[in-house]
Amino acid sequence: MSQYDYIKDVARYALANDQSRLRESLYSLVDYSFKTKKVNFATQLQSIIKESRERTDRCEEYRIIPQDMYNNEANGLILQTVMSSFKLDNLICTPQVRKELEYFIKEHKESSLLRSVHIPLTNKIIFYGPSGCGKTLAAYVLAGELEKPLLIVNLGAVVSSKLGETSKNVTKIFKQGTFENAVIFFDEFDSLGKIRDYDQDHGEMKRVVNTLLQLFDYLPENAIVIAATNQLQMIDDALKRRFDLSLELNTPGKKEVNALVNLTVGDKFRFDDETIKAQAIELCDGLSYYVIKRTLLTSIKRTILDKGITDVIESEKWLDLIKNEKKESK
Repeated sequence: MSQYDYIKDVARYALANDQSRLRESLYSLVDYSFKTKKVNFATQLQSIIKESRERTDRCEEYRIIPQDMYNNEANGLILQTVMSSFKLDNLICTPQVRKELEYFIKEHKESSLLRSVHIPLTNKIIFYGPSGCGKTLAAYVLAGELEKPLLIVNLGAVVSSKLGETSKNVTKIFKQGTFENAVIFFDEFDSLGKIRDYDQDHGEMKRVVNTLLQLFDYLPENAIVIAATNQLQMIDDALKRRFDLSLELNTPGKKEVNALVNLTVGDKFRFDDETIKAQAIELCDGLSYYVIKRTLLTSIKRTILDKGITDVIESEKWLDLIKNEKKESK
């Protein structure tokens, strides 16, 4: 291969955003440059690769892609771009929800099989249910399982007081998601997809919903849209029908609470009283996953701080915290 062939490979993989092959091509170009006595060029290229690697490693610590890696119209509209490491095992949910998510993941991993018989892929999902019941985590899980970037939409920046600006902002986000082969995540989706005559600003809301309907209809299969809402009844019916999959993530039953406790505690901790632990689990009925996990972690911290032991949970502490949450929820 000539130097020009290596440069063409670098350009090809850079434009395709194929980081693995791009890095391989750059290393090959460094080796070729050393062999052909272009030492200064090879050394400079090595330095560039090293700086990029160090920067990527720093970002990998938090699994966040720096926004300036992309020169795009949606800067500021995307709160964060994340490469999620969450998997299905990190999500506690009902068997029915898990089954649907498993099929969704399988569908995208085996997309070529479905495309061969001209069956469209499911790529628009809405999660609905009370706060703290796993809607956001489910979005992270799907992005992690499919190894796609997760674009977390900054609704505060998207919604604008300027006439027509909100629709333009939403369009920019969809374009970016398609370009990056990403999962676009809209939390509190009801603030965008409201019933078209829900509030006083009929014209502007109608414009936004109509834009979303168009974008949904022409969304390429390589991009995925996930919406989450606590208020499904506020979303326009025509928009709800555009979602391929609608899943309710509700408060956990006793089986899910046990699974959450086991996942949170793991092998690191044990309860000092199984009877009191069982009472606390019974009392968790009606509380969200988030609240249950938060109270459990708080009881672990307080046990450590009060007793100085790092492998036992005082069951009474957790029970008291659960009782307080039940009182406040009434």
